[in-house]
Order: sequence, then C-alpha cells, then structure tokens
Amino acid sequence: MAATQTTADILGTGRRKTSVARVRVRPGSGKILINERPLEDFFRCILQQKAVVAPLEHTGVRNEVDVLVRVDGGGITGQADACKLGIARALKKYREDIVDPLRDSGLLTRDGRMKERKKYGLRGARRGTQFSKR
Repeated sequence: MAATQTTADILGTGRRKTSVARVRVRPGSGKILINERPLEDFFRCILQQKAVVAPLEHTGVRNEVDVLVRVDGGGITGQADACKLGIARALKKYREDIVDPLRDSGLLTRDGRMKERKKYGLRGARRGTQFSKR
C-alpha cells in the first residue's frame, strides 16, 4: 500500500531515544500499518502493541482512523514509544476536543531520557577501571 499523502492526512512526529516515527492519520476503518506491515507483524510483543494503540484507545477513535507510520532508528521499545507519541500528536491535530484525555494520560509528553555519553578515562558513562592493589 502506497503511503502517499492526501489532503486529509494529518501528520505527527514522535521521538524516543534515537527512534523517530513519522505518523499519518486519516479517516478510515482502524487499520494500523507500521513500515507497510500490520501492527501485529511489526511489534510481536503485546506490551509494545498496547503502547502503540494507547492514544487511540484513550480517545475512543480506534475504529475511526487509519494510521500509517514510518519508523526508524533505535530498538523495538524506543520505536514503539516513538509511534505512541507520533500518533498522539497527530490525533491532537485531528480533533481538538481529545487533547485533554491525551494530556491527562501523559501521552503528549516526550520522554527526554537519552543514553549518557562515555567519558574519557572511564570504561563507560560512569564505570571506572577495576582497582588493583598489587
């Protein structure tokens, strides 16, 4: 299925760690495609599937809209959370009356935690070298 943009597409971008999800929401029947694959094929874990559909479930528009997502970078959990934020942001533009349920459930808040960088003289971000007495 081609993900060409129509005039009815509402766009949203979600980020988590190093994952970026570009989301398109359009009126439809409730299909969710991630990288041109169904949700259940792309995210095998139930927790990640629930994370992706959380904005749709909280607002009650699960069967009203079709969602197309292009996600890349990071790992599986980061991609799922990036999709969640992107869908929530797109739904905010789709209907202004559903902003309060999204905000109350914390779905519009970006998780700003990133990997801490490695420092010189250490083996990782905080781990030092092992002390040798002799």
